Amino acid sequence: MTILIILFLIFLGILLLLLEFVVIPGITIAGIGGVLLLGASVYLAFDTYGVVAGIITLAVVLIAAPVVVFRFFQSRTGKKMLLNSEIDGHVDQIDSQTIHEGDEGITLGRLVPTGKVRINEQIMEAKSATGFVDPNVKIRVIEVLKTQVIVEPINQE
Repeated sequence: MTILIILFLIFLGILLLLLEFVVIPGITIAGIGGVLLLGASVYLAFDTYGVVAGIITLAVVLIAAPVVVFRFFQSRTGKKMLLNSEIDGHVDQIDSQTIHEGDEGITLGRLVPTGKVRINEQIMEAKSATGFVDPNVKIRVIEVLKTQVIVEPINQE
């Protein structure tokens, strides 16, 4: 009868660990409970059947728990739960050969403090050095960065 209790504790401990990894990730009661149940099964085996049975139970727990969790995430159901998305976006970089400090352009939208501008017939992201800039205001480039330009309005007095 004690062997069945030990096996049930191992099964329930692994089940709680799977629940921890799949349903409620983080360190929660399910994960702590799973580890405690696995530890209780090893303790019960040592206490009831001696050192040899305790070491065998410990080996089974140390091998079976990671293998079951690994196999679960390799299964079709487990793969559906994993995040497998890839980020394939890119950031448009500004060609420093076509945009220079001192070039002039116009805002296409409001810069609050960033927005779209047209400089040398190119539309790009710009950042205002002086705060908010309304649409259709002439601007001057004061600095060219890799992904945006720093601009200031012209005729700001």
